Amino acid sequence: MWYLYQFPICPFSRKIRLLLSEKGVGYELVRENPWEHREEFQMLNPALRTPVLTNPERALVLVDSRAIAEYFEETVDKAPMINGTAATRAEIRRLVALFDENFFAGVTGPLLDERMKKRLITRQPPDARSLRQTIRLANDYLDYVDFLIDNRPWLAGATMSLADLAAAAQISVADYLGGIDWAQHEQARGWYSALKSRPSFRPLLTERMDVIKPPEHYGDVNA
Repeated sequence: MWYLYQFPICPFSRKIRLLLSEKGVGYELVRENPWEHREEFQMLNPALRTPVLTNPERALVLVDSRAIAEYFEETVDKAPMINGTAATRAEIRRLVALFDENFFAGVTGPLLDERMKKRLITRQPPDARSLRQTIRLANDYLDYVDFLIDNRPWLAGATMSLADLAAAAQISVADYLGGIDWAQHEQARGWYSALKSRPSFRPLLTERMDVIKPPEHYGDVNA
């Protein structure tokens, strides 16, 4: 049995949850707040980051969402998420990196700092200026998603891929934290609604992070 160490609004854990569900891989969730610096978790991942995936029967510990995704792409044939031509696979990986790195650094990470960590950990008020900048940048990324969906059925091409899962995982957390304005983004909203409607996504929409509540539209697959 696989055990996934994560917390409800970790975008990288969400990406792996979507991937495992799409591939039909069973797993159990283990709640882990990495900021608590538990010694047992540090033994699994000295970087103290989620997700971490373990399988005690196989004596396996997998760390880092992209490494985990590549592992299951290589070991599970069902629902390939990095497929197509070499050029298409390169495009998938480019978009995964864009959302894992740039979107997280500019949007999801700051939102987690301002609206989760400051409330639950440091007990500080959020920085309104930082939030405004973050929401403006999120809007720029939605413009780019609009552009991609204007030209492709899915972000990287003709079929759903890891690029869609990575982007949707980041956007879902930003949306949970009130950082997404869907106005004027019909293409992006339609793409995201299609993903929200999938069985793999629905469990994410029901989970809540302690006292932090999402906007009313968050769990609505049609919103």
